[in-house]
Amino acid sequence: MSDEQLLHTDVSQRVGYIFLDNGQRFNTLHTECIHALQFALTAFEADPLVGCVVLTGEPGESFAVGANIGEMLDFKPLDGWQFSSLGHSLFEQMESSSKPIIGALNGITMGGGCDLALACDIRLASDRLKIAHPGAKLGIITGFCGTQKLPRLVGRNKAKEIFMTAQTYSAAESLQMKLVERVYPAAQFMPQVREYAEQIANQPPMALQLAKKLLNAAENVCVENGQVMELGAFASLFPRSGNMERIEEFFAPHTH
Repeated sequence: MSDEQLLHTDVSQRVGYIFLDNGQRFNTLHTECIHALQFALTAFEADPLVGCVVLTGEPGESFAVGANIGEMLDFKPLDGWQFSSLGHSLFEQMESSSKPIIGALNGITMGGGCDLALACDIRLASDRLKIAHPGAKLGIITGFCGTQKLPRLVGRNKAKEIFMTAQTYSAAESLQMKLVERVYPAAQFMPQVREYAEQIANQPPMALQLAKKLLNAAENVCVENGQVMELGAFASLFPRSGNMERIEEFFAPHTH
């Protein structure tokens, strides 16, 4: 289920962990690493014991730093197209996954690594986070959906600044611009991530799946169509084994 040269995986308390580990200082998203990520995500998607996925570069220095520049030096336009399409297919797989995916940004997150973080449903950051899109310095742009996902998250003008200045941002700055949801001290980072992920993983799977699907679709449909989608999803959850018991347990302390 894992490639020890690229990443390793673990399952604990209904959380599936993917630890990027290229065996170097920085985790690069070269072709083989993207294939390994797709394989690991496919395995977790099929595993009923996994309710939530965490993707991280812990305990290394970086989360991910994007493409291997050496791999790209000899690219022709067709090579660039194929490599970009491979990245797109990974991020589409992450978005269409029925399970929430948490990006645990433990350190340096650059370029395609930033785009990998954007493909996660929730981003948790260590206070060591350094995040940037440095492509402008190299005369390139991202090919991994960043120009489409980043403005939807931080706004068009802020996204322009991020791409055009190639500036590096801290964890605190990332939290302020809503690029990440939470920031934890590095010394407590993974224990906090595990606690957060386990809270999500123990929710009923179908409720998580439908919430993710509806929330992702909300950016691309009008409110009226979104309401119709929500009506159908809401109704499909009744009656469902376990739901009524959870509802009764939730309200029980408030009925006396």
